[in-house]
Amino acid sequence: MRALISAHVVAIVAQPVFAGVYLSGDFDGLRWHAVGADVVTSLGYVQLIAAAVVWVRRRRSGQFFATLGVVAAETVQYFAGMDGALWLHLPLGVFTIAALVVQFIAVWRPSFSEDGNV
Repeated sequence: MRALISAHVVAIVAQPVFAGVYLSGDFDGLRWHAVGADVVTSLGYVQLIAAAVVWVRRRRSGQFFATLGVVAAETVQYFAGMDGALWLHLPLGVFTIAALVVQFIAVWRPSFSEDGNV
């Protein structure tokens, strides 16, 4: 979970950078943003599968439901971006980055591995 969430955070934090590159006039930034969206979404689904395994094997459901919320928001955000609905795409982007950073902190804090709390 730690490795997946860490990779997911790195990928999602790059997304506003790619969007900024595009908005500054470099049209390749839009292609990078689109590829980044595919990577972020794919990592989200892999993370959801891993969280389901953690839930079944260790009886810890917290990461599964947190990941499910993030993946649902990412999926809506993905299609909002494809549709050009920036009024939804941008706030969901901020939400998903914040939610994933909270997950990152939760899995890397020392008490995660000691007492099993999320």
